[in-house]
Amino acid sequence: MLEPPLTSAESALDRRAHGWLDRSRDSWLVEFVAFTAKQAWACVFGAAMLAVIFAARLWWPESAPLARNDALTLAAVVIQIVMVAARLETLRELRVVILFHVVGTGMELFKTAVGSWAYEEAGVLRLGHVPLFSGFMYAAVGSYLVRVYRLFDLRFVRYPRQWVTVGVAVAIYVNFFSHHYIADLRWVITAVVALVFGRCVMHFRIFRRRLRMPLLVGFGLVAVFIWLAENIATWSHAWSYPSQTAGWHLVSPSKLGSWFLLMIISVVMVAWVYPPRPPEVEARAEERDFATAGR
Repeated sequence: MLEPPLTSAESALDRRAHGWLDRSRDSWLVEFVAFTAKQAWACVFGAAMLAVIFAARLWWPESAPLARNDALTLAAVVIQIVMVAARLETLRELRVVILFHVVGTGMELFKTAVGSWAYEEAGVLRLGHVPLFSGFMYAAVGSYLVRVYRLFDLRFVRYPRQWVTVGVAVAIYVNFFSHHYIADLRWVITAVVALVFGRCVMHFRIFRRRLRMPLLVGFGLVAVFIWLAENIATWSHAWSYPSQTAGWHLVSPSKLGSWFLLMIISVVMVAWVYPPRPPEVEARAEERDFATAGR
């Protein structure tokens, strides 16, 4: 199976980083710096989106002829074009980003219609009550995940079968809609997620060291950071929940559960582009077994 390659821009940065890090003798400091740099690089799409939303909250004039939501949509389009043109994102990965747009926008159209959250009504670049920049926020999650996969050379032990993960992801997505009309099954589905992914361990390379982590812990950590970003976005009035109409306050921690489940959908979609691979030692053992069986 082909390794997910670095883009040309990333390869140039990687060579420079190696030149500096190779001279350092403090191994743990090197690993920490490399980890932080890779995470920051993986977040570049989402960070740029969040920076634009934050800046628009502080400095966009109410009297401007262009509505703030439309400005955010145009800025998001520019960010996406720059990501591809500067080879920070591959065309292969763009497929996942577009899929996140479609899946996220579908959810947005329904959730705003039933009053789960709301956007400002100003602007023309919208579908119904949903400004088009909202799809880019889901795309930012997809961009982060595909970039993390490459930058950290993710490998998985005991990753569930694809048909099982797709079934779980579909159940999660359907429940986001159906719980408004029938029983909310999110806790049942969460228990199924724990059962399906509980044995899976993620291996990742930082710089010189390869570490491992239970995949469910990784899901939870990413969900926390998405929740933090959501608080910045709602403070910036990108959207608001019904409980925030009288004044902004922290988004309920219960949303962490929703973001955790969204991570399952996200990982299944990323697996469409980068099928989960076993660690190198395990992969070589599988190749030996296959060769022996073929004799």
